[in-house]
Amino acid sequence: MAKYKLSKKDKEFLENYDISGYDRPSVTADIAVFAVMEEGALEGVDGAQSKANYRKDPVRELQLLLVKRGNPPFENYWALPGGFSMRGESTQESAMRELCEETGVKDAYLRPFGVFSEPERDPRGWIVSHGYLALIDGSKYRIHAGSDAWEAAWFRLSVNVSETLKKEKKNETIVENLYEMHFYQAEKKIDFTVKVKETKRFTKLHGYVDYEIEDFGQLAFDHGKVILNAWQTLKKEAEGSGRIVFDLMPEKFTLNSLQKAFELVLGRDLLVANFRRKVAPLVRETDEEITGVGHRPAKLFVRNPEEFYI
Repeated sequence: MAKYKLSKKDKEFLENYDISGYDRPSVTADIAVFAVMEEGALEGVDGAQSKANYRKDPVRELQLLLVKRGNPPFENYWALPGGFSMRGESTQESAMRELCEETGVKDAYLRPFGVFSEPERDPRGWIVSHGYLALIDGSKYRIHAGSDAWEAAWFRLSVNVSETLKKEKKNETIVENLYEMHFYQAEKKIDFTVKVKETKRFTKLHGYVDYEIEDFGQLAFDHGKVILNAWQTLKKEAEGSGRIVFDLMPEKFTLNSLQKAFELVLGRDLLVANFRRKVAPLVRETDEEITGVGHRPAKLFVRNPEEFYI
């Protein structure tokens, strides 16, 4: 990376500049890690997806990785994996380091989706969090807790809008949506709901969005609104080009399993013909196929790299 060459005037200015005159926040990275998991799949299984998995049609679920905090504040609450940025790190580097420590993942799709900077979002002080979205093939990685967490688990996540309210004023339109996010962990028998109110304010057709947590459930900090933002980002990009969904898949996949991943993200069934027209440019057929009990052999596909180099 090219570096700016300081002028003589710059150097004279910096000699007398005192940055301590400004309050500075701590910076963290929080990662929303999504995976498509088989229903009831055991956690902590290393290795790529087995051929046996190709030979059946298991029930699959969209799941989110959470860690249980082992220290105050919010001790024993569930939270997104993440942590503080170290000196000399970008937040992207912090997110990748934390993700590797929590899951062993080194090559996940990772992208920023929001900055969370409300002054009282963290009782420890002024802490600004950069939210990152990570998508992985959940069958490949072992999860384990980091230094400030003593448990890590995959949770089935479902999101619903339970209430919508629209208010018309003279120069403003306000739309309020109450989101209910349901988290379920079958093995540990954990079941809780988080409620987040989304408020959209429109003035002259231009608007901004604010989020307020109405029920924390068992989630720490403001991670309810962070997770809602991550889920909305994932869904919006799936509605668009759809490239993002491929990072939930193994290297080789059937079109049926790819369609199921899209349906889990979008929350609705898709017509087979329409779906296959949409993804046709994004995939390449291999000369391999899988066989399952009771149905015809199915072709395996891979991504078409040319469609992803954009």
